[in-house]
Amino acid sequence: MVFESRRGIGKVSKSPRKSKGTSYRGNAARRNSFPGTFFKSLLIALAIGLFILLGAGIYGFNMIKGLPEVDKIAVNIPNETTKIYSADNVLLADLHKEENRVVVHLSDISQNLKTALVAMEDSRFYRHHGIDIRAIFRALSKDIIKRKAVEGASTLTQQLARNVFLTKEKTLSRKLGEIVLAFQIERKYTKEEIMEMYLNQVYWGHNAYGIESASQLYFGKHASNLSLAESAMLVGLLKGPEIYSPYKDMNAAKERQESVLGRLITLGYITEAQGAEGLNQPIVLAGLKKVQYRAPYFTSYVIDQLIRMLGENEVYSSGMKVYTTLDYQLQQYAENAVQRAIDRVGRTSSANFSEAALLSINPRTGYILGMVGGKDYLNSEFNRATQSYRQPGSAFKPFAYLSALDRGLSPGTVMDDSAVTYNTYDGAYVPQNYDKQYSGSMPLRRALELSKNVVAVKISDLIGANSIIDTAKNLGINSKLQNILSLPLGACEVSMMEMAYAYGVLANRGIKTKPISIFRIEDRNGIEIYRNRVETSHVFNENMVNVLVDMMKGVILNGTGRGAALPRPMAGKTGTTSDYKDAWFIGFVPQMVTSTWVGNDNNTPMNNVTGGGVPAKIWRDYMKNALQNIPVMDFPKPKDLIPVKICWDSGLKATEYCRTDRVSVEKFWKDKVPDDYCNVHFAKKNGNAKPGVNWLDEFFGENNNNEMSEPEPQEPTTNREDMDQPE
Repeated sequence: MVFESRRGIGKVSKSPRKSKGTSYRGNAARRNSFPGTFFKSLLIALAIGLFILLGAGIYGFNMIKGLPEVDKIAVNIPNETTKIYSADNVLLADLHKEENRVVVHLSDISQNLKTALVAMEDSRFYRHHGIDIRAIFRALSKDIIKRKAVEGASTLTQQLARNVFLTKEKTLSRKLGEIVLAFQIERKYTKEEIMEMYLNQVYWGHNAYGIESASQLYFGKHASNLSLAESAMLVGLLKGPEIYSPYKDMNAAKERQESVLGRLITLGYITEAQGAEGLNQPIVLAGLKKVQYRAPYFTSYVIDQLIRMLGENEVYSSGMKVYTTLDYQLQQYAENAVQRAIDRVGRTSSANFSEAALLSINPRTGYILGMVGGKDYLNSEFNRATQSYRQPGSAFKPFAYLSALDRGLSPGTVMDDSAVTYNTYDGAYVPQNYDKQYSGSMPLRRALELSKNVVAVKISDLIGANSIIDTAKNLGINSKLQNILSLPLGACEVSMMEMAYAYGVLANRGIKTKPISIFRIEDRNGIEIYRNRVETSHVFNENMVNVLVDMMKGVILNGTGRGAALPRPMAGKTGTTSDYKDAWFIGFVPQMVTSTWVGNDNNTPMNNVTGGGVPAKIWRDYMKNALQNIPVMDFPKPKDLIPVKICWDSGLKATEYCRTDRVSVEKFWKDKVPDDYCNVHFAKKNGNAKPGVNWLDEFFGENNNNEMSEPEPQEPTTNREDMDQPE
């Protein structure tokens, strides 16, 4: 029993010893392999770390190597000025971004300004070495709380580095470069030198660079004399000079001023009483000075074109020389003519207009010779010669008459100036003449001279408004034109540039020439980089245009445009819109076409101002001077026309029985000369009155009724026309 017990015990004791030995050997193996695994992982991590450090080092070395030398920061080299010249070599404008920079010493800058700048932009300026770690963490914490960027942390030194050497793009490389440059600047220059450079470099709005220019621009004083209130307002502008400018929004500027004063109080630079006093101090602005451009409307028009062509940075910094088509002597004539009209007539209660515009073009080359876009560029930069779209009134009628001539009507074709009603979708349309009177039958030539609205609408009905639209488009009118009966009365809005462009085709015998303002451009080395070529196209039959021009000469000699007459061949047309909201005169000689307009920007009606009055007088005032050195030249004589003495009442050849006041010599196309003699007055003489023949029906071989040939979508208010009345 004992033996068996021992055996049993012996068997039990062997099992634990065997298990213990196995576990020991496994743990020993794991203990032996752990150091190898750990060191391998450590080596891999070190290798990756060294690789990252090596890459960062190479990147940092290359970045630092590519940074500019901070020694250059003290040398202010502004971008080269771009110059714009007139055709007669008068300097119209200097363009460069640092246009108003005046460098001053730090000692010549008000302490109020320096203190306000440090308080608002970099309160630890005198304690950091280029970057402010506290400001970075403070800004970061606020950004995290707000979940968006709400506060910057750039020091004045960083801003200086960015303004002088870098761009404002938000990239890591730019930010790192800014930090490196800030450290270098701090090692190279004293705090006073850094602040002086900053205050002479920073932008303050309205092309003012540097604190001295800003002080003069806003307050008309030297930077050394800036008060606490003025200094706080200027420092407040730095967040957005164009946004917070007191010239644009005084309330916004005052809010920024209050923020700066509050910061000064918080930091203990001033007391609350001083802050309140500064906030309540009246701000007296110096006022924006006169525009630095000559011929400002034209020059601004050229600058806009340059920016579209080359980009703003190139225009303001490349040192180009831009030669324009403007004749500065003519420009002065134009400005004086417009100003005289406004001073002598426009401001009087009897006229009641506040704006005027003039545009003069050479129809052969397209060169813009003179441009006045309004009475005062400083008061309004809106260019009424190029940007304003107004109803042209009866100045649009020549396009209808040209279409009628093209369809076979003659200058002597008789039409009836009498009451007529048209049925339209908007109801009955009854066109009326300016004087609300009707003159009966008359030839087209005379109807154009007297600007008869009823006859113009009948032409529109006869030949279709679409044919008039096609003619206007061919001549250069790009604005949307509606297919409506009143189209010849100027119911659709167009620009002065379009009207002068189209009339130029008439002055140039049917040849369209694109308006040009920039002749050529040279780079800073005098090498020509651009030349504007004259673009022409023959868009209308020359003889047809000559016939119309011959009719338009009568507008000035015998019609509504007599106020524009000068002792030389010229042609033109007046235009006056409904309720006297617009008044035009557009006239030309073979070498020059000029358009004039008067009215009010808010469409307030004038007091009986017509195109034959003030606009015609402005035109004459300008042209009598502008044409002094231009040879007198007549327009080409029309061909294929036969003169015939006709009776207006019948449209046939006149007889001895016709009324002398109803007889005139008119011109007809060769195949349209009337064959028969008047059957109205001869029949009355013999007591056998017969109705007159509707010669338009016979002419077109169709029934010419008073219904519209096609539906009209809309009928605007009928425009009025003037009868050379005194103003």
